[in-house]
Amino acid sequence: MAPPTRMREIHFEGKGGPEVIRVREVDVPKPTGGKVLVEVVAAGINRPDIAQRAGAYPPPPGESEVPGLEIAGRIVALGEGVTNLKVGDEICALVGSGGYAEYALADAPLCLPRPKPLSMEEAGGIPENYFTVYDNVFTRGRLKSGETFLVHGGSSGIGSTAIQLAKQFGATVIATAGSPDKCAFCRTLGADHAIDYRAQGFVEEVRKLTDKKGVDVILDMVGGSYIPKNISILAMEGRLVQIAFLGGSKVEQLDYTPVMVRRLTLTGSTLRPRSVQLKAAIADELRDRVWPLLETGAVKPIVHATFPLEEARQAHELMESSSHLGKIVLTTGK
Repeated sequence: MAPPTRMREIHFEGKGGPEVIRVREVDVPKPTGGKVLVEVVAAGINRPDIAQRAGAYPPPPGESEVPGLEIAGRIVALGEGVTNLKVGDEICALVGSGGYAEYALADAPLCLPRPKPLSMEEAGGIPENYFTVYDNVFTRGRLKSGETFLVHGGSSGIGSTAIQLAKQFGATVIATAGSPDKCAFCRTLGADHAIDYRAQGFVEEVRKLTDKKGVDVILDMVGGSYIPKNISILAMEGRLVQIAFLGGSKVEQLDYTPVMVRRLTLTGSTLRPRSVQLKAAIADELRDRVWPLLETGAVKPIVHATFPLEEARQAHELMESSSHLGKIVLTTGK
């Protein structure tokens, strides 16, 4: 059946808080070369969507102004040159933007099959987090079996993904979270230790847990005052990987001596501005190393709540409250 000509999508009426979120009706896009049109069943919500709404994280040139970086759904049309996918395939995909809609365009190399044990709603919470975690923890952070890994914000979508994957690949996992309930949640996902950063200083706790040796890899989305603290608890040859700056990107003072003395690596990345080719390389790694874990249920996205498309404002309010455990997902009713 051919897709309809009109659809609903979310847009931001200016920069601001959740009050700028609106639903509108527009033409369904048509796939150009190398792309597919997806009937969206679910779209994950991520922190970059909040930043985009505030005007701090605009879409890359050529991308839609509609928010949404990950989708799950069914392919309904193929652009020229797409041969590895077919109409009717159930997929999840990383998209540059446009996910908060009933139909969205996706680059064919960034489409991965919906893991059989997972619902569409769960699959909609996979791409952004799994692409980000795999690339930063295992490619940039070079985490290996037998090493110790620390993730901040362990109860978030990124954190819950990082805990599960690090554990599956043989690391000892330490997570920080902001309440006893969130720490308990991290342990259910496989964290060996969970630190309530509101009640305990994570630097002191990490030193105790590692017998003062420190951790091999840290995945951090806080930045700010966490940067020197993270450096202080990295083991010899340790790696700090920065993926966001919820606490700011600057520090007033930073002693760089430990970087030299302990031969540390400070790195980080953003995912959205990269080329399709670079993202496709991550997709290939996920297909080979992570998709088998999703297919067997060894790892899975944890969906805290789903909201219909027209309640995107409430979904953003929940995200900003930081009271969720895992993912928040929009659904279209398709």
